Amino acid sequence: MKSITIAESLVNGDRLNQSIASLASIGQLPNGGVKRIAYSKEDLEARKLIQRWMMELEMEITIDTAGNIIGKYAGNNPIASAIATGSHIDTVPCGGHYDGAYGVFAGLEVVRVLKENQIQLDRPIEVIVFTDEEGSMIGSKAISGRVVGDPEYYRRPDGTDIQTCLATIGGNWNKIDLARRNPQDISAFVELHVEQGPVLESMSKQIGVVEGIVGQRRFNITVKGSANHAGTTPMSMRCDALVAASQVVLAVNQIGNTPGQQVATVGKMEVLPNAANVVPGWVEMSLDIRDLSSLHIDSLLKQLRIHLEEIAVATNTQIRLNPCLHNEPALAEPYIQKAIASCCEELDLSYTYLPSRASHDAQEMAEICDMGMIFVPSTLGVSHDATEYTSPEQCTQGANILLQTLIRLGKI
Repeated sequence: MKSITIAESLVNGDRLNQSIASLASIGQLPNGGVKRIAYSKEDLEARKLIQRWMMELEMEITIDTAGNIIGKYAGNNPIASAIATGSHIDTVPCGGHYDGAYGVFAGLEVVRVLKENQIQLDRPIEVIVFTDEEGSMIGSKAISGRVVGDPEYYRRPDGTDIQTCLATIGGNWNKIDLARRNPQDISAFVELHVEQGPVLESMSKQIGVVEGIVGQRRFNITVKGSANHAGTTPMSMRCDALVAASQVVLAVNQIGNTPGQQVATVGKMEVLPNAANVVPGWVEMSLDIRDLSSLHIDSLLKQLRIHLEEIAVATNTQIRLNPCLHNEPALAEPYIQKAIASCCEELDLSYTYLPSRASHDAQEMAEICDMGMIFVPSTLGVSHDATEYTSPEQCTQGANILLQTLIRLGKI
């Protein structure tokens, strides 16, 4: 492999940020946000743009049966497993310019720098654009082999079936198992992403070295009391489901604030009969709890169940905790974390270690290969909104760390 100098292994920041702006024009909303829902005409237009740029870089382009776009830049060893990077280009209904798209364009910028300097690493580099990260993560789940077998699970909110959706982008639901990859194909995956949170900015750190993607448990909590007349029922004789539910919310907040990095949230609540002159008889609410350690989540849930039993007795109600979602943590490999940190030190960029509390395609990639993630700051911690912003300088810094990291990992 040709000797690489620091000057050669720096990205073109202006070009990178112009690429991000170009994609943001596809699906741009009047408020400056972006609406590029998976499988939409805007998504199709964006996918064509990505493929055109990959062709200009003379990358080998594949669209697998899950609709993932995979651009491959050859390495010196044709049989070596690849180092992969990438993210997604679909958005939420009113998203920003950076979520997902930044990681894709940083990957392409890495290839541009290597190609311009006639550099090939020992291992090939793959830049992957994952299908429908914001909705179902079907693209990365197909690569990890964890697609749900029932196509109804992936039916779109507008009623469109997944067979039609995948066919639109060049995939094939009936052969989706063929999208599965293994460590012989990919040895490591590194995803660059905006933090989507306030930690880096609050600590004045330029780079986040991600320790892992948290496990997530989601529950539906029901509280059953007795509806009754708000005027004629004495306070001492009530079985007020909302009073009990309010104590549940406080109990969830309490376990979320115990020592550790966990978060615990009640974000949704429905009260019945929801009338001003009726003591509430039924409350249904959500619970979302996340941490890097499954054992720690188990311990917190054990504490919560004890609180719920005490609340039920004190309020003369019945409280049930029903599981809805169980995602295990995906830990970043220590050697990849070390490589990212070393690159930060080499480029004199400040960094800190932190977990990712949001899901990413990297979480699925960890099922088949070693995984790492790099974060750059999000202004005010905002994401999934038109005001999402990461400065051009910050985008350039993160892409430089990605480039340096892939160069290190690309050696055999």
